[in-house]
Amino acid sequence: MQNKFQNKYRIPAARLQIWDYSNNGAYFITICTQNRHHFFGQIQNQKMQLSEIGKLAEKFWCEIPNHFPMVQLGNFVVMPNHVHGVLIIDNSQTSVETRLIASDNHNVNNNIVETRLIASLQGGTGGFSGDKNPMLCNSISKIIRWYKGRCSFECRQINPNFAWQSRFHDHIIRNSKSFDTIQNYIEQNPLKWKEDTFYKI
Repeated sequence: MQNKFQNKYRIPAARLQIWDYSNNGAYFITICTQNRHHFFGQIQNQKMQLSEIGKLAEKFWCEIPNHFPMVQLGNFVVMPNHVHGVLIIDNSQTSVETRLIASDNHNVNNNIVETRLIASLQGGTGGFSGDKNPMLCNSISKIIRWYKGRCSFECRQINPNFAWQSRFHDHIIRNSKSFDTIQNYIEQNPLKWKEDTFYKI
């Protein structure tokens, strides 16, 4: 392995490197709890029963557009150990169809990728990455960093052991068909909990 920084091995970024995650578009986001612990509640009779922490996770997701006015919410659901949701970034007055489709001018694959949050700015304008730092614009990383931080602060008042996993999954939604498929998947997630990738007893 050749990737080293300060003599330490580095994990290559899993995000799509050619894509600006502050671009207009729709993004399917999944955020898991640490070790997939069931902090948010339980599925009973194929319905999600939110714990007090789960209610906070739902509340703060709903508040995202209050803090990031260019964001609209698609479907979302709080599951026992993860949150699924669609975030639609609209930095202009474009039509719905335009904002839902990531640009076809980029070679974007359809695989889910994981994104590591930037822990801190490194000083100066944008730190080590200059004005390319995603924390300086209203990118997906900045939005999720706010959400996870807000949840963590409040949830730890209830359970000091509450924690998220360090990464989140993101998927750029390329077209309306994919958008509808993901919207339906989120809506039906509680019904198919035992078949879920993140299912854990």
